[in-house]
Order: sequence, then C-alpha cells, then structure tokens
Amino acid sequence: MKRLESLDALRGFDMFFIMGGSSLIAALAALFPDNTVWQWAGEQMRHAEWEGLTHHDTIFPLFLFIAGTAWPFSLARQREKGFSQKDIIYKILRRGFMLIFLGWLYNGLLDFHLDTLRLCSVLSRIGMGWMLGALIYLSVKKERTLWYIIAFILLGYWAVMAGIPSPDAPAGTDIFSKEGSIACYLDKVILGPHSYKSNYDPEGLLSTIPAVATALLGMMAGQKLKEGKESPTKKALALAVAGLGLAGLAWAWHFLFPINKALWSSSFVCATASYSLLMLAFFYYIIDVKGWKHWDKFFVVIGMNSITIYMAQRFHLLDGLQHKLFDGLIALCPDTWQQSAEEVSWIAICWLFLYLLYRNKIFLKI
Repeated sequence: MKRLESLDALRGFDMFFIMGGSSLIAALAALFPDNTVWQWAGEQMRHAEWEGLTHHDTIFPLFLFIAGTAWPFSLARQREKGFSQKDIIYKILRRGFMLIFLGWLYNGLLDFHLDTLRLCSVLSRIGMGWMLGALIYLSVKKERTLWYIIAFILLGYWAVMAGIPSPDAPAGTDIFSKEGSIACYLDKVILGPHSYKSNYDPEGLLSTIPAVATALLGMMAGQKLKEGKESPTKKALALAVAGLGLAGLAWAWHFLFPINKALWSSSFVCATASYSLLMLAFFYYIIDVKGWKHWDKFFVVIGMNSITIYMAQRFHLLDGLQHKLFDGLIALCPDTWQQSAEEVSWIAICWLFLYLLYRNKIFLKI
C-alpha cells in the first residue's frame, strides 16, 4: 500500500516548530518590537496562559492526530502481511508502552530521582491516546459506532468536568480553573510529587481520556483517505469541510467548556482537530493529489524521524557540534541578530543530522 508522503511532510512541518522553528520566529519577532504582525507571530510561539489557543498549542494535538491518521494504513499493511489479531494487538501495546517509557527517559529516568520523576509527558500521552484509540478502532467494525464513541468521550468528559468540582476548592471557584477542576485535583492527589506542577499536570490523568478522541478523529480521517470512494480531490475537500465544521463546534462549545490545552477540554479537541483536518487537507491535496512534491523534502526529512530528533534534543546530542561549527559565524553577526543566527544554526545542524539518517535509510520505528 502506497505511503502518503503528505503525512510525513505534515508531521515534519509540525516537528519543525519543536526543532527550533518556534524559537526562531520568537527571536525574529524580538527584532521588530513595533511591528504588529511580527509581535502577533511571536505571541503564537507561546502557549496560552490557561484558556485560549495559540499556534504553539496545536503542535502536540496535531502530532497525535497524525499518528491516528497513519493507523488505518498501517493496520491494512499488517493484515496484508498475514498478521493475526493477536499479533496486531501485541504491536499496538508494544508501541504504546514504548512511547510511555521514552517519555520517562525524556523526564529524567536515568537521573534515578524516582521519588520525584514526572510520570506523565507528551510522549506518554501520545502513547496512551494512540494505543487506546488504536485498540478501539481495531475492535469496532462499524464507522457509525466509532463516531458514537468519540461523541461519548467528549460529552462524557464535559459532563464530568462541569459536574464534579474539586473537593478542596473554595465555594464560587471557577470549575474549569486549576483550583476548581476535578482533573487538576486528581493530578495533585494521585500524582503528588510526580506531577509537572504542585497543583496540576498538563498531561495529567483524567485529561488523557479526551486525547483518545483526538487520536480517533485522526483515525477517522485516515480511514476516509484510505477507503473513501470519492476522488482524491473530493476527499481533500471533505476533510476541509469537516475541519470548518469542527471549528464552528469548537467556537460554540468554548462558551460552555473553554478551549484549554492543559485540561484538553472537549472544545480544545474540536478546535485542534479542525486545524489538523485543514492542514491535512492542504498537504494531501498539494502533495499527493496534485503531485507538487519538490518543496516538501525539507519537512519529509524531519517527519520520517520525528521521535529521533525529539529525544536527541532532550539529551543534547547535537549541541557540541552546533557550537563547533557555527559559533564563529554567529559571532560575526550584529549583536541584535545573534540570537536569530543561533536558532538558524540549530535548525541547520538538526536537519543535517536527520538528512544523514534519511539518506542512509535509518529510521527510529516504534
């Protein structure tokens, strides 16, 4: 079964911001403090304080959505190779728990401060969200039932969050605040010193449940691309229309259950799935439908080894090489431009590392 190049490119586009793209845009914005457009762009490279949505808030859910989109294609390839249901379940579980383990490594497992090791992480949420979503997708045969499950998850999470306040919150506390949220309370009580903050974890326990819906929405998009009877152009259009519909739903739901990344609110799921669908529709139409592929190589190289560069940056594997190769050139730049030059050099060294892996067909597969 043909691999969708658009998925690799979109994943690479997403990871580009983690790989230094966000820092570069923020550094450039600092050079133009009086420019409204640059200041807006710089603000988009930071997470919203609590409620609201910035571009930086879309990076994580887009990655999970893409992981979901790729699953129907991966599942079909496994079945073509004769894998049994038991084999497929084993591979799902292995991948999910491997991502959780990598998340612990990312959080400092090898420092052996096990009494304060943060148990939740971006990778653990991707692992849990994708794993549970993949098991549901594998087990449910009817598409309508999958849509019912997604709706049940989002509506059920809203009901719990809106109906059960934190037991230790003072009367009148906003039920969707850090102090009033049942999700934050559970993180505080159950995770304790293993939480990101003393009063909440943005990748916490209860908020992992709606992340399953994010993965499932990606899987539904992948199923549409894989099995839909429409022409490729109509498939891209259908994804875009669905994205616009979810944008409207997210906007309306925001007034009842605010868009909030830390809580992974149901409106946040709809808003980020909207963005993900629109981006997927664009990349799919441009790359796989129209065949305009020459521009996407930069992102494909990143997307084919996204977990590799994510972990490499955490372990500072490329820092020394960057300084050896680029510090002299950076010093030649005007002082005001040195931060931007440093960010460009970091992106360059990361991309060259990934390109070396790409050329030699070395890919970290989980």
